Amino acid sequence: MSPVPTSTQAAPQPSALPPSTEQSNALHISRPSRADSESKPVKPQRKPLLRLELRDLSSDGSRAFLRLLHASTALEDAVDAVLRLLYTGLETHCIPPTRSITLVLRSMPGVAYTTGLDIDDDHKEIHFSTDYINHVPDTRKKEEMQGVIVHEMVHCWQHNARGTAPGGLIEGIADWVRLKAGYAPPHWKRRSDCNWDAGYERTGYFLEWLEEEHGADIVRKINEGLRGCEYDSDAFWGSCCGKKIDELWKEYKASLG
Repeated sequence: MSPVPTSTQAAPQPSALPPSTEQSNALHISRPSRADSESKPVKPQRKPLLRLELRDLSSDGSRAFLRLLHASTALEDAVDAVLRLLYTGLETHCIPPTRSITLVLRSMPGVAYTTGLDIDDDHKEIHFSTDYINHVPDTRKKEEMQGVIVHEMVHCWQHNARGTAPGGLIEGIADWVRLKAGYAPPHWKRRSDCNWDAGYERTGYFLEWLEEEHGADIVRKINEGLRGCEYDSDAFWGSCCGKKIDELWKEYKASLG
């Protein structure tokens, strides 16, 4: 994340992602069924408990959040969007067993980050800066808050190849979900003056292009391919797309002109 305050700004600490579920094949990628409608809700192994924690009710950021969003609806909608976009057509056991998600609104630098509890990583916390909320223009505040929540919610449910996947890919998947959910902010743009794993919207738009070239379920395949194995670039992208990542990135850059 850049130093400029945006929903993709650097988090105060790294996101803690769900532990990858073990599987027998190092790079076995389940293929989602196309018979399942993308609009059909996807149910996890158990319905997560959703909580809201406000550290300072008097802060302008907290007041704006309570005025513009209904917390339970915002969190439920974010969960539904993430599960629908990443797990439609997959078996329930492919979904991480996240048990609870607490949205913590508090004063802090940056924008937001996600972490798991030390004693049980299935319990997640999304920390969201009320200082950031307060500085978002009023005309964008509601959409920006929901977009940040959707992005961070992805980190509560995505796979990460036992912590070996490129951080830019992890963040790119999160912004791809935000993009597909309809919460891309107006300053986002497609860029090629970076590496493929620069992360956030830069990788998110690359993943969107991969959809066009390799099928609408490609990001689900990518996420599923990160379950229960360690990341090996050539094997991973060869299995997903039949090409090396450098070739795919070169083609993407050419498509931008």
